[in-house]
Amino acid sequence: MSLPKTLAEDVARNLVMVARLLDEDPEQAYAYSRIALRLASRVAAVREAAGFAAYATQKYAEALAEFRASRRMTGSVELWPVMADCERGLGRPERAMAMAGEPEVQKLDKAGQVEMRLVAAGARRDMGQIDAAIVTLQSSELASSAVHPWTPRLRYAYADALLAAGREDEAREWFGKALEADKDGSTDASDRLAELDGVEFVDALGDDDEDGAPAPAPADDVEAPVVTAADDLDEDDDADEDEEDDDQDEDGPVKA
Repeated sequence: MSLPKTLAEDVARNLVMVARLLDEDPEQAYAYSRIALRLASRVAAVREAAGFAAYATQKYAEALAEFRASRRMTGSVELWPVMADCERGLGRPERAMAMAGEPEVQKLDKAGQVEMRLVAAGARRDMGQIDAAIVTLQSSELASSAVHPWTPRLRYAYADALLAAGREDEAREWFGKALEADKDGSTDASDRLAELDGVEFVDALGDDDEDGAPAPAPADDVEAPVVTAADDLDEDDDADEDEEDDDQDEDGPVKA
């Protein structure tokens, strides 16, 4: 769907802020996503961004509704794993497991399939099925010596499941393998290994400065919400409300 130039620029600025703040300040990212959503609720990329912002702030029902809306607009299955994880967040691991068995999973690329495997293993753990979670993670991707962006998280999840099952020696081995693959520090595998080895890290300086006074808080440099030309967009506002009503009613592929 095309937008008038000025409106498209307003939407783009807000989406840029969502992407910039999603990790460091998810609540602020969520605020920007709501502005973008109010401006252009019929744009799939806006619905997807709103979904990730809601997901980052643990608003799982809202995130799931936005992901479903984006999927209806695009026909893409790439959001399937995160949709299943929203079901977990809503306390419905059995629905996540049902989604793991749907044909949509076979249409995912390799990264998506690994992500779905991680979600399914998490759902098994939610249901107290730790041994089943371990089996779920055992795969050719886990056994491979090749390193991909998802490799550290897959190895880490396997190590954590082994530890939960009381298999400490194996867990230590796999935390080590996760750390070996984790060049970007995306996991805390090094901390988990240190914990297993009984190593404690102590901050010699503590949180206070040498005079005993608390260190000054960093200045808040987050920009104020982007000013937009949304005052007259009543039609998009109404469309947003209609879309969200539809999202709650249409759970399409999700199985009870």
